[in-house]
Amino acid sequence: MMKMEKAPAPLIVPNPEDPRLTERVAGTDQTGASVEIRVPVERPLTLYLNAQEIVTMMTIGDYPEYLALGYLLNQNMLRYDDVVTEVEYDDDLQVVVVRTEHHTNFEAKLKKRTQTSGCAQGTAFGDLLEAVESVALPKAELRTSWLYEMTRTINTMPSLYLEAGAIHGCVLCKEGTPVCYTEDVGRHNAVDKIAGWIYRHGVDPADKILYTTGRLTSEMVIKTVRMGIPILVSRSGFTAWGVELARQVGLTLVGRTRGKRFIALSGQERIVFDQNLDYVEEESARHKRKGEERDD
Repeated sequence: MMKMEKAPAPLIVPNPEDPRLTERVAGTDQTGASVEIRVPVERPLTLYLNAQEIVTMMTIGDYPEYLALGYLLNQNMLRYDDVVTEVEYDDDLQVVVVRTEHHTNFEAKLKKRTQTSGCAQGTAFGDLLEAVESVALPKAELRTSWLYEMTRTINTMPSLYLEAGAIHGCVLCKEGTPVCYTEDVGRHNAVDKIAGWIYRHGVDPADKILYTTGRLTSEMVIKTVRMGIPILVSRSGFTAWGVELARQVGLTLVGRTRGKRFIALSGQERIVFDQNLDYVEEESARHKRKGEERDD
């Protein structure tokens, strides 16, 4: 049980050696030989807000309190100035309950749910667009030296993706340094964990950069803006609506970030080109992800 008093923010990084997060599965490879590989687990987590059941999510199971808080914040069910009195997680029942000072009722909002392009059943509610229209993102800068340092560090850091694949990652960075790195079977879960971490520890998002391994979709743009982060970076590509929304709200949107290359389609005024590309290495083939060559 966790009382919602602000606490110093811990550094969060992947733990690929956590036995709860992967399983070993036997199979056969292309030559007919027997093989055994590690695969990420999926387990259900049911979220309650006070007495109301909200959603059951499929997740790898780490940081359930951050995931619950971040989901509610990013779905506009909680505001950053709301008072959360308690977050209670029951590992046996796979249930997390978020309790607030005031009564909440989201039956009407739950009926307006819309399926988004996020994998693993991501959803966004119809009024989220209205919620981001009034957000004024802070004036920040993105130095290309930070961008290359950040991507190099993330690509070489131990992770579930490098050990088992079939996973998405989201990383909150300050300048070129990761401060919160989360993974999950869906990128929306990974970013929700970061939102919960920010809220739980009172972290200032104004000088932060959000990095994701997944596509830059409308859902990812909305979640980033909801968190008040001015810069969103991905190693993957864009969707048209994601770009349009980013331009409307002034979010810096940088995609196809691999090796020396990147493309910015929104908020280019924040970028400071201070890195000599002669000193930037191309990316190792080990870090390539399924299908990303189609983004080239």
